[in-house]
Amino acid sequence: MLDKSKIGHQFEPFSADVEKGRIKFFAQSIGETNPVYFNEQAAQEAGYKTIIAPPTFPMSLDFESPAFLPVVGLLQLDIGRILHGSQTFNYYGQLYAGDSIKVTSKIKDIFDKKGGALEFVILETDYVNQDDELICQASQTLVYRNG
Repeated sequence: MLDKSKIGHQFEPFSADVEKGRIKFFAQSIGETNPVYFNEQAAQEAGYKTIIAPPTFPMSLDFESPAFLPVVGLLQLDIGRILHGSQTFNYYGQLYAGDSIKVTSKIKDIFDKKGGALEFVILETDYVNQDDELICQASQTLVYRNG
């Protein structure tokens, strides 16, 4: 059973720079064709100050963490038994090319189902820009298979 005393644990915050090339690559990888993700003039004509990031882009910033998937180490998870259950995003602002985003994650909950055969870890992550504006908050559910 996972250590429920870790509920509320906050991982070390880190910052990640959002570069135009990274946004373009991410947009292409998800099949996005809207020019606001590729072309600065198109973004400005659409009312943005510069190229914007696609809605699910913030999760890619998680990989800038100094530790690879820090929840794996903290909870001593066997990575082969982890499933990505779900991920939701709440948006409070726009993420732009050129932003520097502070990423802060914590374990919001740990619970089990099916008599402990499946355990669930809920991670909540805040993405705050260089102006201290909360741009996005994500909630991710990891499913851990026991047995």
